[in-house]
Amino acid sequence: MMEQIEGLQIEGKGIILRMAKETDLEAYYSFLQDAESKKLTGSNQEFTREVIADWLRKIAEPNPDRVDFMIISKETKELLGEVVLNEIDSANRSANIRIGIQGSSNRGKGHGTEAMILTLRHGFETLKLHRIHLGVYPFNPRAIHVYKKIGFQQEGIQRDAIYQDGKFHDMIEMSLLEDEFRALHGENE
Repeated sequence: MMEQIEGLQIEGKGIILRMAKETDLEAYYSFLQDAESKKLTGSNQEFTREVIADWLRKIAEPNPDRVDFMIISKETKELLGEVVLNEIDSANRSANIRIGIQGSSNRGKGHGTEAMILTLRHGFETLKLHRIHLGVYPFNPRAIHVYKKIGFQQEGIQRDAIYQDGKFHDMIEMSLLEDEFRALHGENE
């Protein structure tokens, strides 16, 4: 996979990962209202435009603890979602990763897989991380399939981690190490 890193922008085959801009407000607001995306990511929060505008200003600035990328379609220039490396621990060379793709019309097209691989490469090669982990819910089998395909391995289960739709759900903990990533995805395939 060819990629180009320009500042904090990464260009892939079908998507561009870039930092947030204040002009993303309406598209990001719409993304955060997506009911299916909220369910799949375990989010129960409601966001106002004012809160989102403040958040966009905050994540647009470089931060040693996190990198927030907006996922943009190269073809349509529309916001498809976000992918975030957070909880960056430079001493232990580890971080958490999370992703959300907006709308069922954008899911299942490979955007999430490409965004994850580009962000993982950024984490392992640019940020020099050794371990990247995530949490995923059993009611999101499509994400579990993608994470396993990328190379993530299950580490454990957090029992009854969230309460959603009137019942508790476990969270599956998964991780990927830098050598595992390189073995599957090469330096710059």
